[in-house]
Amino acid sequence: MRGFPFCPIFMPREEPYNAERARTLRESQTPPEGVLWSRLRDRRLGGLKFRRQHPVGEFIVDFCCAEAMLVVEVDSSYHDGRRERDAKRDRALGERGYAVVRVTASEVSRDLDAVLRTILREVEKRLKEGEEG
Repeated sequence: MRGFPFCPIFMPREEPYNAERARTLRESQTPPEGVLWSRLRDRRLGGLKFRRQHPVGEFIVDFCCAEAMLVVEVDSSYHDGRRERDAKRDRALGERGYAVVRVTASEVSRDLDAVLRTILREVEKRLKEGEEG
């Protein structure tokens, strides 16, 4: 069996589902998010399903692979002043069982293939941990 036997995405939500906010974020994605999404959607990366602007608890994450319990966040210059807040968010997602991969918008623009290799490596690591655990 691939993936984690326990997946909180399918559990009842503790917080209200913020579908409208997620929908708004999907409609206003940044260009680097759009480029990355074009390579993650439709199981284009390793046959894995990714969701875009997906609610996880009280957070809406840029990309989520539920099977591997992996979140991918694309940070723009907007995040420069938010490092502490992002670290707190990463810890909260970690408490829910998610690993977080953060990449910068410039990394996506400069070397998309390297970003995809990083994501795939982390997914494979998480899936292997799920099989062993």
